[in-house]
Amino acid sequence: YTSGSTGKPKGVQHNVGGYMIFAALTHKYIFDYQDGDIWWCTADIGWVTGHSYIVYGPLANGATTIMFEGIPTYPDAGRFWDVVDRLKVTQFYTAPTAIRALMSHGEEIPNKYNLSTLKVLGSVGEPINPEAWRWYHKNVGRGRCPIVDTWWQTETGGILITPLPGCTPTKPGSATFPFFGVLPVVIEAETGKIIEGNGVEGVLAIKEPWPGQMRTIYSDHDRFEETYFKMYPGYYFTGDGCRRDEDGYYWITGRVDDVINVSGHRMGTAEVESALVLHNTVAEAAVVGFPHDIKGQGIYAYVTLMEGVESSEELRKELVQFVRKEIGPIAAPDAIHWAPGLPKTRSGKIMRRILRKIAADESDQLGDVSTLADPSVVETLKTTHDQMMKK
Repeated sequence: YTSGSTGKPKGVQHNVGGYMIFAALTHKYIFDYQDGDIWWCTADIGWVTGHSYIVYGPLANGATTIMFEGIPTYPDAGRFWDVVDRLKVTQFYTAPTAIRALMSHGEEIPNKYNLSTLKVLGSVGEPINPEAWRWYHKNVGRGRCPIVDTWWQTETGGILITPLPGCTPTKPGSATFPFFGVLPVVIEAETGKIIEGNGVEGVLAIKEPWPGQMRTIYSDHDRFEETYFKMYPGYYFTGDGCRRDEDGYYWITGRVDDVINVSGHRMGTAEVESALVLHNTVAEAAVVGFPHDIKGQGIYAYVTLMEGVESSEELRKELVQFVRKEIGPIAAPDAIHWAPGLPKTRSGKIMRRILRKIAADESDQLGDVSTLADPSVVETLKTTHDQMMKK
């Protein structure tokens, strides 16, 4: 199941043969898997990365695959490197959010361990920021292991854009080039026209099928067509923005819809909003992503309480726990902003653009607010946001 911008999560249906062959092929060639290698993907087995790269791909190739539970910083921040050292791991595949969390503990921790068996390092879940890429390359790969920064989705079944280790000159932060047979295109969002050439930016779509692609949404084929193929007929719409630089390298710029990427996991803002309004104190909620040093994006919730309910630190904690229980720990809001009102157009539509700017500390870039039914709401939100940040 994966999050969409609206409604309940979608059951992504793959077929057995295509999915298995794609998971196996991508595992073998993208990570230079050789017989006898010890493979470790640190993902949660409940997410697609666990399905494709802990179970299907590695096992189809006869690999020894490691399954990990817990967190990388417990009992201490050497947990990952201890496993690599003891089990002689050769390929290591993790998420930027884990790398950033470990970076904050300093380079002396990985330097205590023998990581000489490592051959290839991988990154998955979100674009890796260049600082984390360099830290990973220097302190984990000791400057000698290629990093494959991979882009794909639950829907794609396996990796679509990636370097090949030892073959592709990499640029920190870029997923580089498409895997064999994958034909990405950059589309102009407003017109739906394909943008040819390099040095361009737009929406990422895929032109031709590939073996691992999803076949339908479980029990809802109409939603499948609507979500992925109606937007730009003839192309698979990824929902991601993308830049193709002067050298033809692909850079993923983030979602173009109301989906946020928390620690490499997709989360629909609508899901978190729905959970919040189930609580008997909440009248309305609007959720946006905001920049987070460790997670990439955090969850920022604007909450309007029922008439007569007072905001408090206890209620804030209670709402965070409530969402954790309703959806899971990944969906717990990082910030709750008590909002007496939300910025809405005269037709009642919430102006999320304004909420995103305030959450990201970019109140000076709000643009035109004249279409709002009550522009004074914005000033109130800016003031309360500034007070929250001071705490």
